[in-house]
Amino acid sequence: MKLTDLLQYQKIYIQCHDNPDADSIASGFALYQYFTDMGKNTTLFYSGKFMIQKSNLMLMTRELEIPIIYIKEPPTLTDELLILTDCQYASGNVTFVEASHVAVIDHHQLEMKENEYCEIYSGLGSCSTVVWKLLLEAGYPVNDNTTLGTALYYGLYADTNQFVEVYNPLDMDMRESVSVNQRMIRQFRNANISLSELETAGIALIRNIYNEQYRYAIIKSAPCDPNILGIISDFLLQVDAVDTCVVYNVLSEGIKLSVRSCIREVRANELAEFLCVGIGSGGGHLEKAGGFISANLYEKKFDGVHTEAYFSDRLNEYFENTEIIYAKKAEIDVSNMELYQKKEMVLGFVRANNVYPLDTKITVRTLEGDMDIEVTKDLIIMIGIKGEVYPTTEAKFKKSYRVLSEHSDLKDTSIRMKYIPMIKNRTDNTSRQITEFAGSCVTTGKSQIYARKLEKTTKIFTEWDEEKYMLGKKGDYLAVRKGDMHDIYSVEKNIFEITYEKL
Repeated sequence: MKLTDLLQYQKIYIQCHDNPDADSIASGFALYQYFTDMGKNTTLFYSGKFMIQKSNLMLMTRELEIPIIYIKEPPTLTDELLILTDCQYASGNVTFVEASHVAVIDHHQLEMKENEYCEIYSGLGSCSTVVWKLLLEAGYPVNDNTTLGTALYYGLYADTNQFVEVYNPLDMDMRESVSVNQRMIRQFRNANISLSELETAGIALIRNIYNEQYRYAIIKSAPCDPNILGIISDFLLQVDAVDTCVVYNVLSEGIKLSVRSCIREVRANELAEFLCVGIGSGGGHLEKAGGFISANLYEKKFDGVHTEAYFSDRLNEYFENTEIIYAKKAEIDVSNMELYQKKEMVLGFVRANNVYPLDTKITVRTLEGDMDIEVTKDLIIMIGIKGEVYPTTEAKFKKSYRVLSEHSDLKDTSIRMKYIPMIKNRTDNTSRQITEFAGSCVTTGKSQIYARKLEKTTKIFTEWDEEKYMLGKKGDYLAVRKGDMHDIYSVEKNIFEITYEKL
């Protein structure tokens, strides 16, 4: 769906979910501004039992002059267009409005039958990001509008627990692209917690579930702002016996959770994704993450299972069914592995020192997450068939690939990218698309590996990164480079079958 598709309607109603949060208000406001600027008669509203009462939201709507109104009993819409933002039509968290023409813009799990006007990105941290993307595609100068930028920025900030749960590159791009009034953000942030919510945090900390073997703790909190969950989990992780924790509450539309880890063997973002897989979405950063589980999907899959039992069982499963490999110390028995070589494929590569000077600390942003490395003379960044990137050295590159062109638009390669990776200079915050500096190369057939299918989730601390593990899931492949028994890594099943052949 494109926003321009909706310009055929003259009267447009934009509905936020009941008891709207910052993300719902921000995304609705951005849509309101766009359609108003396009000359449409536009109304931004919400319904439900309660009017907006939280201090930060009242401050946000006042300071940014957001024209949102409360309609207790919305009218039936016939010729008008109804746009739902940060929610879905006929969902449990939004008052039902009878309408003949409906569009939906959301970032939660799909819970409705999709129609022609439906834009749902369940992998994004906020609906504000979805709307930002749609505005850019419509050619609207959203990045130059400080009022809209501040609203969208705060929408993402609030819905991702102060950016803790940001993991999608589009969320990161939005955060870094919009113009923001940081003074206002500080005002909104410092008006976020009420005395009653402070009491909620204190009561929640009194009762917890603790597993001594795996050193994790679980706390169920009363319904509260997502930021309160983060405060509780941050405090809980300071306990000397706790390495990992999950703090959650149960809301009418689902379960909101906050995840923390202080050990390198557990990435909070990966654990959050594990806890929400199939019934919601989760992600974030190495130490801090969060997620949301849909009430409808949870009931369908785990009907009758108490939430505390669910999280305990899932955490036990996570720890029990995981193998950890430290590549520098590992001695992998390859006698039960088969020998493979790379098929002849045209891939991409980037010489890192062509992008930024030597010794520059950079972040390579991909769909799989951020990779932090330092530019060295022999560092080469490979670009795989799905746009995945991985580092290698000049020596290993020469053994495995033959250069076709030092400069390529990659159209002549096997690469198909959903998101073009970005290389960011962590010193001056400049960013460059990886494709601007890419060359093309072809495999020589000299790259051989021992490989076998993984029977359980495996975390590999590779030679080039001893702090962040590479995650291989059951069914993926464990690979050991022939001639370098400590060059150990995992390859996703679908990628392995396309890129390797058995000898």
